[in-house]
Amino acid sequence: MKKIILAVLLMGMSEAGFTQTLEKMQWFNEPEKWEIKNNSLNMFVTPQSDYWRISHYGFTVDDAPYYYAVYGGEFEVKVKITGDYKARFDQMGLMLRTDHENYIKTGIEFVDGKYNLSTVVTHQKSDWSVTTLDKTPAYLWIKAVRRLDAVEIFYSYDDKQYHLLRNAPLQDNRPVMVGLMAASPDGNGFNAKFDNFKVTHLADQRRLEWLKNHKD
Repeated sequence: MKKIILAVLLMGMSEAGFTQTLEKMQWFNEPEKWEIKNNSLNMFVTPQSDYWRISHYGFTVDDAPYYYAVYGGEFEVKVKITGDYKARFDQMGLMLRTDHENYIKTGIEFVDGKYNLSTVVTHQKSDWSVTTLDKTPAYLWIKAVRRLDAVEIFYSYDDKQYHLLRNAPLQDNRPVMVGLMAASPDGNGFNAKFDNFKVTHLADQRRLEWLKNHKD
């Protein structure tokens, strides 16, 4: 009987992916210009805005546009990003956030005229990892997978082959704000487009392990 329950659980979870209804999400730092059309979010990113805490620069900012919904448990989230980057540090991508002291933002960041894969992990203080791309893509897919107390971050040029970018800690058993972030710390803003935002619920690993160990 327990084998049947486990099989049904896994089947249900594998079909739990869906395209997030953008209209039901909410803003943190709503930009002046934005629209939702054909399941895409377009915004003009607020000038002189960013997310960063303390380290290296000595300041804290928490004022860039962020469009999000709240999720619990374990999940996969991905989105296609296209940006008309102009100034140093123009950036866009995904952000997972529990509060103003704990968040992960990841995507493309425009630095010294080049496209870079960028991830900022903040737990009281921020750190920054960056990798310069060897080509300038018209768009990029970013994916994050939350499992237990960690988040794995991936990127792809085609939504088929994904490459691991980073593994970072994030407290488990706590609701997470999950959504679309863009910032223009040094610039006057830019046009950012987010397509095919999708969140897929994943079955809890601890529960699956318990079921596995308590078979008939």
